Amino acid sequence: MELDVIDRQGTPVEKIAVADSTFAAEVKTHLFHQVVRMQLAKRRRGTASTKTRGEVSGGGRKPWRQKGTGRARAGSTRSPLWRGGGVALGPKPRNYAYKLPKKVRRAALCSALSLKTQEGLLKVIDRLDLPAPKTKQMVGFLRDLGVQKASVILLVDNNPNVQLAARNLPEVKVLRVEGVNVYDLLAHDYLICTREALMKLQERVAS
Repeated sequence: MELDVIDRQGTPVEKIAVADSTFAAEVKTHLFHQVVRMQLAKRRRGTASTKTRGEVSGGGRKPWRQKGTGRARAGSTRSPLWRGGGVALGPKPRNYAYKLPKKVRRAALCSALSLKTQEGLLKVIDRLDLPAPKTKQMVGFLRDLGVQKASVILLVDNNPNVQLAARNLPEVKVLRVEGVNVYDLLAHDYLICTREALMKLQERVAS
């Protein structure tokens, strides 16, 4: 298939051929759930921790004798049944990350890119450069493109002016091609990239 390459004013200047397998694939929405869950699980810190009865300070002395008091037998004041005691089966530090097959992750990414293409939310521009790292210039750039919603901007290499100009815009995220992921594509409406970034993205998905 072919995509329009536009200038800063949104006027088509040329067409570029892209792979159907990447930008015109079948949209498999059920894969979105699997991959997003995997990404969010990988981001969890997993630092929640509670103390068991053996880790709580104190409780070494038996509170009262075993028999003859009329009360239930107790061996420690740090039992989970007692106030101030340990926690039974509480959380411990752990790693929540898990992996999905590479084919599943690739298919989900192709589905996300194809969905953007189908909905007309993929903007391929001829060049992306700002004379200065000013938020106002980034706002004007997006306005000229007709982009009024949350956007992901793809870069081939680090571009300090673009990255700094977008830093104060909460609905704009700047990523390098290597960092493109399903979660960010679904969380933002538009995908904006240059011709070079699009070709590199296609190579990454195909590899």
